[in-house]
Amino acid sequence: MFSSFMANAWIVGTLVALLAGATGFFVVLRGSSFAAHAIPNGAFAGAAGAALVGVTPLVGLVGFAVVASLGIGASRRHRSDVATAIALVMMLALGAAFLSLSAAYEPQVEALLFGEILGVSTTSILPVVVIASLCALALAVMYRPLLFNAAAPDLATVRGLDPRRLEMGFMLTLALGAALTVPVVGALLTFSLTVGPPAAARLVTRRPLSALVASMFLSAATLWASIAASYQSNLPVGFFVGTLSAVVYVLARLSCAWRRRRA
Repeated sequence: MFSSFMANAWIVGTLVALLAGATGFFVVLRGSSFAAHAIPNGAFAGAAGAALVGVTPLVGLVGFAVVASLGIGASRRHRSDVATAIALVMMLALGAAFLSLSAAYEPQVEALLFGEILGVSTTSILPVVVIASLCALALAVMYRPLLFNAAAPDLATVRGLDPRRLEMGFMLTLALGAALTVPVVGALLTFSLTVGPPAAARLVTRRPLSALVASMFLSAATLWASIAASYQSNLPVGFFVGTLSAVVYVLARLSCAWRRRRA
């Protein structure tokens, strides 16, 4: 499990999990879980389209995820749930069409849907590091405005904060994070890593910075345990990520209820 060919999986998995935990904290705080589910499906369609035209999947992942995030972010104030649902359906339809036209074989399709972290190549590490660093920098810049806008949106607008620009910037960051997460966890279960551990972290502590750190730690711990379980059982990493994310959230809920009862 800790042999040389597994090094890439641990490196990329850790970066992806830390980024998912950081973005997921703001996803839960802002109530954007539906968007966090829809955007990875746009990334899935992009990867399928990239396979069709013969380019690297990361290009398609980033391109389609960005397009989906821009469409969702532009309509957040005008029936955003409808726009998100339409983007979700359209991207799934495009992905199905691209897969039917391409010569991708079944394991490639399964990797797009459920993830295949054990197949991460050495050449994929540098792009992941670059994109993860850009996302981390963007979140650091937007940290205080995102908190302010989530806590008091009307007051933030009065103080000169542009919620539309902030929404677009956050959606772009979420899109880049989703593009990195899809090859690891898969399009269908990416949002479980982005929502489950961060939601549990928010129950554990009410302080924003502590919740952010706890979210990143729980996301990383969930993915580490999932990689180990996948290596031992030969089941997809995405299966264990989804299951363990749910378990972590349920345990956090039970702990929160127990603390309230004691109080």
